[in-house]
Amino acid sequence: MLDKLNAIYQRYVEITNEMNDPDVMKDMKRYIKLNKDYKELTPVVEAFRAYQSVLKGLEDARDILSNEKDEELKEMAKEELSILTEKKDKMEEDIRVMLIPSDPQDGKNAIVEIRAGTGGDEASIFAGDLYRMYTRFCENKGWKIDVVDYTEGTVGGYKEVIFDVSGENVYGQLKYESGVHRVQRVPKTETQGRIHTSAASVVVLPEADEFDVELKPSEIRKDTFCSSGPGGQSVNTTYSAVRLTHIPTGVVATCQDQKSQLKNYEKAMAVLRSRIYEMEYQKYLDDVSHKRKTMVSTGDRSAKVRTYNWPQSRVTDHRINLTLYNLQTIIDGDVQPLIDALQLAENAERLKEAVG
Repeated sequence: MLDKLNAIYQRYVEITNEMNDPDVMKDMKRYIKLNKDYKELTPVVEAFRAYQSVLKGLEDARDILSNEKDEELKEMAKEELSILTEKKDKMEEDIRVMLIPSDPQDGKNAIVEIRAGTGGDEASIFAGDLYRMYTRFCENKGWKIDVVDYTEGTVGGYKEVIFDVSGENVYGQLKYESGVHRVQRVPKTETQGRIHTSAASVVVLPEADEFDVELKPSEIRKDTFCSSGPGGQSVNTTYSAVRLTHIPTGVVATCQDQKSQLKNYEKAMAVLRSRIYEMEYQKYLDDVSHKRKTMVSTGDRSAKVRTYNWPQSRVTDHRINLTLYNLQTIIDGDVQPLIDALQLAENAERLKEAVG
């Protein structure tokens, strides 16, 4: 482990020197890549420095025990040795997890797409509940949300809502939410009081930037139309809404949330770029899914990942068989305990991979 940490530290020093090189600073693409690597390595280097400090303390304590004649000093060194040994074991465990190769996309912003599935109007209402849940979760994290496109349900909620999330390590947290979410409750539209099961799908994409995907303007068809509100009626008379079609792949992205056509174009372009980028990224996810049993962040969009049972106030994540009985707290935005548990399960799988 020390050899690996020393190699990382050497790379960290190299990156620091390169970033201060005026020639490198002129090459924006290279500078952004170095800056990203620098940010990723910084926590490991800080942990390595703290670990070195503990190793030095252990060495000093052992030296006192071997060579010092003063009994009081020896007793203090014995106590210090016990504390530092425990600290060292804990640090080694944490560093092993840090050394597991992370998903290269984790630091990116994300594009989240929520779509009503089976269950008619109740599925749209549930999609709206999920959107509210993620909005509150993101607000609590200090992340910024930008709606890209939406289609409202006929009695509330959304048939579809797409939004950007930007902030620190967004994709690394939200990627666990991809999949089919199921709700079991008495719908507002039900008069007999029977429990129904409805579903909504959540797709989380890492937001691609122009360095990830190069799109040629000649390969993109742009259509403009009037933004529409509930029921499909036009809400303005200007052609500000934008639909972009990538001709080679047939991928389509639409944005009608902004009043400015230019802003809608930029947002639609970000979604288009991310969807095309995801095609390549999906190969990586498929490879991961063959190695891991937990189905965590493997991108299988058809997989039922979570059930929200209102009568029992129960939320069950089927990937790790975790059940929590605080549904209202979770639906009000406290998704972190679920994400933490999923992250822990994935780290355990990755640790097995690394050792195996």
